[in-house]
Amino acid sequence: MSLGLRSRLWVLAQFTLVALMLAWPAHWRFTPWTVLCAAAALALGAWVMAWNRPGNFNIRPEPRDGARLVVGGPYRRMRHPMYSALLLAMGALVASSPDAARMTCWLLLLLVLHGKSELEERLLLQRWPEYAAYRARTWKFIPRP
Repeated sequence: MSLGLRSRLWVLAQFTLVALMLAWPAHWRFTPWTVLCAAAALALGAWVMAWNRPGNFNIRPEPRDGARLVVGGPYRRMRHPMYSALLLAMGALVASSPDAARMTCWLLLLLVLHGKSELEERLLLQRWPEYAAYRARTWKFIPRP
């Protein structure tokens, strides 16, 4: 399977799971905790976008031509803060209307983002050998103290 096809399949799986979580019938119960988690997800996502100049961010796992390796801002403590923001936002959604289907989709999303990040990291290591040292000092989705 080609890299382009694998990349597109990871993105398709990611968006399908998010769409299923959003579209599944729900009885929403927003609590201060779920609102706080959603706000934290939005803040983290905005912080990530502020550190990625236009043209550097890519929804597919392969780095763009002319991209630069970003290791500051939210990337200083975790390698995939945008995936973390998505997991946090969808976790808030699941907590607002918990049911087995939505929870299963969230767990599958975690697995998809893990798989997608594994491909992305292999490609980042090929492009930037210094990524190995960065990877050794940061965690994937959770900020390292």
